[in-house]
Amino acid sequence: MNERVFSSDNTAGVSPEILAAIVEHSAGPAAAYGADAVTARVTDRLRDVFERDLDLLVVSTGSAANGLALAALTPPWGAVFCHSDSHVNNDEAGAPEFFTNGAKLIALPGDDAKLNPEAVSDAVVKGRGDVHSVQPAVVSITQATETGSVYSVNELERLGSIAHDAGLAVHMDGARFTNALVTLGVSPAEMTWRAGVDILSFGATKNGTMNAEAVVVFDRTKTAELRYRQKRAGQLASKMRFQSAQLDAYLTNDLWLSNARHANAMAARLALGLQSIPGASVVGTPRSNMFFATLPEVMIASLLSDGFVFHHDRWEPGRVRFVTAFSTTEADVDELIAAMTSISLQLSH
Repeated sequence: MNERVFSSDNTAGVSPEILAAIVEHSAGPAAAYGADAVTARVTDRLRDVFERDLDLLVVSTGSAANGLALAALTPPWGAVFCHSDSHVNNDEAGAPEFFTNGAKLIALPGDDAKLNPEAVSDAVVKGRGDVHSVQPAVVSITQATETGSVYSVNELERLGSIAHDAGLAVHMDGARFTNALVTLGVSPAEMTWRAGVDILSFGATKNGTMNAEAVVVFDRTKTAELRYRQKRAGQLASKMRFQSAQLDAYLTNDLWLSNARHANAMAARLALGLQSIPGASVVGTPRSNMFFATLPEVMIASLLSDGFVFHHDRWEPGRVRFVTAFSTTEADVDELIAAMTSISLQLSH
């Protein structure tokens, strides 16, 4: 049976390899609270992946990863500069402010949900040393962005330089980190610490795990504080081996990369199909597994009544968002394209 859900990659199931790893590690005892062998192995594997020493905190949600990372980088009187469309700004119910004990998020502009370097340059010096103002502390970058766009390495390096030259730290919200990585075709190191990233929220749930995310700490001076914050936030799982087993399987045989490549390819297939449908158009250039499009209102209503699920009515009339996942098939995509084609033909008569 084809899936008609294109609303979010969070709706996808779990990669079979990851489920098998959970079962494998369910037999017998293992040390608690992250002192188990599989958590140690995942840490070592990520050190190889990122080509440097780092520390790892395994958590259950991306919001927890973002909140903990920002809390370790920002004092309560600090400012976090992020894009106005970013997830930390719009979709975490104030979790970053909560975890940081009140630090202020300052939303900045930029085309296609990417931070404008000039706006960042102006912001990171504003109010510095003024006791009446929050103090610039962090630049938070979303990779891939909330529109599915992807920062180039040069763009990341420029933002990293602006932040570090002004004495600020850099956080990367990588909920769709791997989708961006395979698009750029660069190494994880090039897209993170070599570009100036101090802490990465390493997303995996949208790309095949069940409930395993990670805080990857490149600035290891922050690790001790993060450990306490992790426990205080209720994110130090007693049976962490099951989350770590997911990440271990995720990294095995490049499953994380193949899942992301497939999801991206399905989005590209859908975007290509839309080009032949009168009245439909893709917004921007899809570079990950998510993109926006405009459709006739009557087509949107018809697709919804046919059981297709996607986000709409959040933006201007006719604007929709499509998201594909590692589990989306060519048949799923082709069924949606065929439905839009059929509706378009009906509208033309």
